[in-house]
Amino acid sequence: MNRRDLIAVALGLAAHRFLTPGVATAGAYGADPSAYPFALGVASGEPSSDGFVLWTRIPDLAADAEVGFEIAEDDGFRRIVRRGRAVARQTRGGAVHLEAAGLEPGRSYAYRFHHGGAVSPMGRTATLPTAPERLRLALTSCQHWEHGWFSAYADMIAAAPAAVLQVGDYIYEKSFGQGPDVRAFGAAQPMTLADYRARHALYRTDPNLAAAHAAMPFIVTWDDHEVENDYGGDTAGVTADPAAFLRRRAAAYQAYFEHMPLRPSALRRDGGVRLYRRFVFGDLATVHVLDTRQHRTAGPCPAADHLGGRILDDCSTVLNPAASMLGQAQEDWLRDSLARDGATWSVLAQQTLFSRLVLPNGPEARYSDIWDGYPASRERVLTALAQKPNPVILSGDVHSFWVNDVLGDFARPDQPPIATEFVTSCLASRNGPESLFGQAKALNPHVRHLDNRRAGYVLLDFDRARLTADLRAVDDLTDPNSACRSAGRFAVEAGRPGARPVQVAD
Repeated sequence: MNRRDLIAVALGLAAHRFLTPGVATAGAYGADPSAYPFALGVASGEPSSDGFVLWTRIPDLAADAEVGFEIAEDDGFRRIVRRGRAVARQTRGGAVHLEAAGLEPGRSYAYRFHHGGAVSPMGRTATLPTAPERLRLALTSCQHWEHGWFSAYADMIAAAPAAVLQVGDYIYEKSFGQGPDVRAFGAAQPMTLADYRARHALYRTDPNLAAAHAAMPFIVTWDDHEVENDYGGDTAGVTADPAAFLRRRAAAYQAYFEHMPLRPSALRRDGGVRLYRRFVFGDLATVHVLDTRQHRTAGPCPAADHLGGRILDDCSTVLNPAASMLGQAQEDWLRDSLARDGATWSVLAQQTLFSRLVLPNGPEARYSDIWDGYPASRERVLTALAQKPNPVILSGDVHSFWVNDVLGDFARPDQPPIATEFVTSCLASRNGPESLFGQAKALNPHVRHLDNRRAGYVLLDFDRARLTADLRAVDDLTDPNSACRSAGRFAVEAGRPGARPVQVAD
């Protein structure tokens, strides 16, 4: 797909209800769709009690451009509370990252952008309440463009969570697996900044994803496929030439920042992106967002002929106490952040399976790319979590639904759990490898639930007494209008880590 094709697809967004009506919207550009500057839509993120970040991107700018914005209390923009101008920087691909502050806590706002006589789709977002009694969040990861339609987002929009936690694999850099594809990338694997920009722009033409970004704030972090499969830190997962990998990673990092509603300060001078941070929902819940890719130390027992993750059976260095999934600076930050967390629920939002996964290969076998490859780092995180009354870990990556008791010592399943882990399945992709997960529930007594057949997301409801997790599964990934329904509900009572199943009504 060339750029004109992408924008023509994006103009299909004009049919959905988040577009602002009027002659200056996308519909006015039917004769020349490439001229519409807001074809990639709008988004919001980084919510706080007095503000948020608003995002849009105007592709193919020859120079920096001014973009007008309005924030209002109503959809008709009759009660405008902020208006002004922001800069779309040519060196940042025309991206706008507008930080809004000084707004009222716990209320919804409409927003839109203006440029060259055009008005963007309308978005809605909200500030965080300072004293909530209830909180709803959505957990999602792993959306492969080719493997399925993103219809789960329609169900998510209807559920109206306060925020979406997107914990990685927002884009995929490659095709893989056997099965019916519903659409194609239409391009080779991205390697350059232009390539990664095009891949992100392609994703933003999906109407359900665009509508979700316009409807609610996203809190994002990445995993590996935003760069390449199974990379970690400065160690490639695929690219054989170390210098070529670092160039590829730098391009991928910049493109990711350019397309996400992140604070401008998130992009670091060295080209990295600061993604570990926390979000405070009064004293009800604190969400600590982690980055388990960028800062991790080199994986244990590397093989010259296999750069990515693999099963390790006889690897003494896997127990190296200096090895870290998070890096020392992030570990220090997390320990301090948890110590200052006084909320009822302490939540870690992170990328991949945290709990121990005993494999059919034997009791000492480990898959190196998940937390099992860094057990000392996991123990340090568990020590900090054990000080909190209601710790919860939210994970993704493994393309299957899991509910796990998180134990202080996974070799002693008779112990009471320290925390509960909920793992979301892929939003749209093929399920996890049966060779790894087929016997997982039988071999791991701390696994309370495992569904490696369905795709979807997890809806999480918090109150003072309990957390309820609804595993929302898509009926058919090949149907762009597929329904989503509950594939299981589990509750965690405050003060009692460990999940129990609850009745599913639908």
